[in-house]
Amino acid sequence: MNLAARIAKRYLVSKKSTNAINIIAGVSTVGMMVGTAALILVLSVFNGFEDLVTSLYNTFNPDIKVLPAEGKTFEPDSATLLAISAVPGVKAVAQVLEENALLRYKNKDYITRLKGVNDAYKQVTAIDTAIIEGSYRLTLEDADCGLLGLGVVAALGINLDNQFARVQVFMPRREGKVSTFAAERAFTQASFIPTGVFAIQQDFDAKYAIVPIRFMRNLLSYDTALSGLEIALEPNAKPETVKKNLKAVLGNQFIVQDRYEQDAFLYKVMKTEKWAVYFILTFILVISAFNIIGSLSMLVIEKKQDIGILKAMGATKSFIRKVFLMEGILLSLIGATVGVVLAVAVCLAQQHFKLIKLQGASFLIEAYPVSMRTADFVLVFITVVVISVLASVVPAHRAAEQSQLLKEE
Repeated sequence: MNLAARIAKRYLVSKKSTNAINIIAGVSTVGMMVGTAALILVLSVFNGFEDLVTSLYNTFNPDIKVLPAEGKTFEPDSATLLAISAVPGVKAVAQVLEENALLRYKNKDYITRLKGVNDAYKQVTAIDTAIIEGSYRLTLEDADCGLLGLGVVAALGINLDNQFARVQVFMPRREGKVSTFAAERAFTQASFIPTGVFAIQQDFDAKYAIVPIRFMRNLLSYDTALSGLEIALEPNAKPETVKKNLKAVLGNQFIVQDRYEQDAFLYKVMKTEKWAVYFILTFILVISAFNIIGSLSMLVIEKKQDIGILKAMGATKSFIRKVFLMEGILLSLIGATVGVVLAVAVCLAQQHFKLIKLQGASFLIEAYPVSMRTADFVLVFITVVVISVLASVVPAHRAAEQSQLLKEE
């Protein structure tokens, strides 16, 4: 430990002639402790909700999605499909065909997003883990089956136990003119057996129904057309590397999206909220830092004689300034360290004992989720150091100038 730090440490623990200095120093330390703990706790809660939302969306969304750059569909090329499967890191490739459709069950109608998938779809997503009623089954002998979101099932009043009631599908014809005298001819009709209900998140549950891709092609009068490819990656594969290799294979005719790009708006909103809270709580730390300014200013007055002695012994202005800068940093770091320990203890208690419950019933979680990340701890410590340095600059400068005044006298 250098001399300036040792002197600063001595000033920190030594008894002051004026008790107000100790009180202000204690208040500044407590302020930093509370602000640091609050900052880490709030960021950890945001991380927990981010992980929760991400896990829900990842249940339905693939690691990588390939869409046509123009138009709704494209004709798959067998050589291209083989090249995609051969890209290092690609585990499985599912073929997808989507379109809006009208579903009818008994006397109820509901517009949904009908998604046709092939057998590889189960390997690409974790949709089978989200089945809350029935089972993951898209075919039953020669009959077509379907999986429906919980919101779709509730809107239509579907009963999976009734094997004789099918879900009817009405899809607008892609070709031909619509006659006002025979409007029903403008739709292609088909039906499927509801075999499963999935519950992921409202955006998916109230929107999607999943059926075999052959069922969709028959409705849309397509032979081989697809609206996209959904790709699962190997556990150790790097998404950015695989994405880059896929773009090289597919060229400019396709759009390749990773998980972030598939729901870019959602992730941007979560990041914006997190940064907004960070800046608000940082402002609270800045307010707490004013106590450091007051404490150091009073300490400079009290140590006026010590400053003169140090100057007489050859101490420079920069050395005096460094002593009081270190004093301010030590005050902040003590508070920050205690705050970090307190925040970690609270986070661990919340993870294990679910101390703070969420208001209202939730079938997903019952308590606030928390997730501690190393980057947040580093960010908070850097923030505390920067604030403490800025708060200590003025008193430290006064101390250095005070030594100059003593010299002139």
